This record gives sequence, C-alpha cells and structure tokens, in this order.
Amino acid sequence: MLYLCDTCILIDYLRGNEVIRQKLSIDRKQCLGMSAVTYMELMVGALNKQEISIIKKTFADFKIIEISDAVSSLARSLVEKYSKSHGLLIPDALIAATAIEYDTPLWTANKKDFRFIPDIQIM
Repeated sequence: MLYLCDTCILIDYLRGNEVIRQKLSIDRKQCLGMSAVTYMELMVGALNKQEISIIKKTFADFKIIEISDAVSSLARSLVEKYSKSHGLLIPDALIAATAIEYDTPLWTANKKDFRFIPDIQIM
C-alpha cells in the first residue's frame, strides 16, 4: 500500500526520531511516497550540498508524486475554501490534493493542518 509522508515526518526521520525510523524501515518493504512539494521543501531546507546529497540518498526509494493538472486544480479549490477560514497554505494544499487525488493516506504529525479537509485520509 502506498502512503505519502508529509515533510515533517521526513524531517523527524532525518533528525533521528526512533519511532519514525522504525516505522519507515518496516514500511520501506511497501511503496512509500512523497509529494513533489515535500521533496522541494526538503531541498530548500537543506543547509548545503552535502545535506542535499544525504536527503537524496536517504529517500531514493520513495516514489515522488508530481503535481498534475488534477492535483493543481484540487489544490486551488482547497485554497479558495480554506486559506482564510483555516489558514491553509499553498504547500499543504498541494500535499493534501496529492493524497486525495491518488487516494492514499497522508502520514503527518501536523494533523491540524489537514483535519478540516474532507476526503483526506490522515495517518
């Protein structure tokens, strides 16, 4: 079963969170993924080229889900509905839209960022 990992989960993995490390090491036998937005957030957050190399190597087996027209359209709709009422940000809208469009759960530690979005499966 494919599920998407939110950026916060992968950052915690890189920081050595043992609970997350154990779960991902078990689940790597399945198909793990991340939104292209998550990948870009990890790249932007890297301090230097060495960290970029570590991130790329660490998550080389993850499926990166690109931003399709359908994902973009759904994210636009989510931003219209929830940016003012719930503070939904563009990256989170794109990540949520990816999970919804591909009908896959999203593993996040920031449930508050997504809980108000219908049709999203949160882990």
